[in-house]
Amino acid sequence: MTLTIASQFEDGFNQDLRALPLRPTVIAVPEDAPWQAANDADVLLVRPSSAWRGNRGLVRPVSWPGRLQWIFSGSVGVDFYPRWLLDAPLVSCGRGVASEEIADYVIAAIYAYAKNLEAVRARSPADWKQAPLGRVSGSTVGIIGLGAIGSAVARRALALGARVTAARRRRLPSLVAGVTLLDDLAGVVASADHLVLALPATDATRRLIGAELLAHVRPGAHLINVARGSVLDQEALVEALDAGRLGFATLDVTEPEPLPADHPFWRHDRVRLTPHVSSNYTQVRHVLFDKIAADLTRFARGELPSDLVDRDAGY
Repeated sequence: MTLTIASQFEDGFNQDLRALPLRPTVIAVPEDAPWQAANDADVLLVRPSSAWRGNRGLVRPVSWPGRLQWIFSGSVGVDFYPRWLLDAPLVSCGRGVASEEIADYVIAAIYAYAKNLEAVRARSPADWKQAPLGRVSGSTVGIIGLGAIGSAVARRALALGARVTAARRRRLPSLVAGVTLLDDLAGVVASADHLVLALPATDATRRLIGAELLAHVRPGAHLINVARGSVLDQEALVEALDAGRLGFATLDVTEPEPLPADHPFWRHDRVRLTPHVSSNYTQVRHVLFDKIAADLTRFARGELPSDLVDRDAGY
């Protein structure tokens, strides 16, 4: 089977694709309108570039999906794309590619808040004072969204001696032994010293974490968002922080990205903002390549690629 692949990835990545045993033809796509490659390729490899993000409301092109048989998104979430992207025969995503890196970020954030070594740093003999540090072992990590990322966080937290509670949309048994699955989000929120948001961004989850749920937080709790900014009501978060109901927030994602210069998160002393870096994307390119290569082999054999996106669920 001879495949033509239209790819939004960089030249070196595309050159490696050409060297696969399948010897596919790999073509570049118009960076400002990647969907225009629909009539030129069997497979389209996309990433959530500014062209897609800036055209989420674009009317579906008349020729879409053209000759495309399969679209692969390098990102896990497909919320950055126009809805009509999912009209292709098959759409799959990079689920699992960056899960371990994002989980490491979450654990780093948990330790940074719990131990806060900078606050007890001694700079002179006068600072040489005993002070209690927070604990990770014995604490509870609550996870909303127990997919690949949430599961990777859970494994690490359990290994560190923390209790883990979680909720997921599909009420399936946990794949991580030791996780306590709860029936409602409020129960997870109320249980957590560290509340991790790892749920997909869909219409159903937009601002799901709002004032009603945040009213259940433990005093001093720490919220960590590595999902999407859209799943969190940012105004409700500010109110919870200012009212002292929530202790701290670590946010790797916001809505929009970046936030306006006058947004209170930039200056809030109980908010740590990072610029959507938790996936450590450049360091896991080899994992992404291996996933695409394996799926191309399956596809060429007439099999389905892994991690297909559910059109109805939106992830």
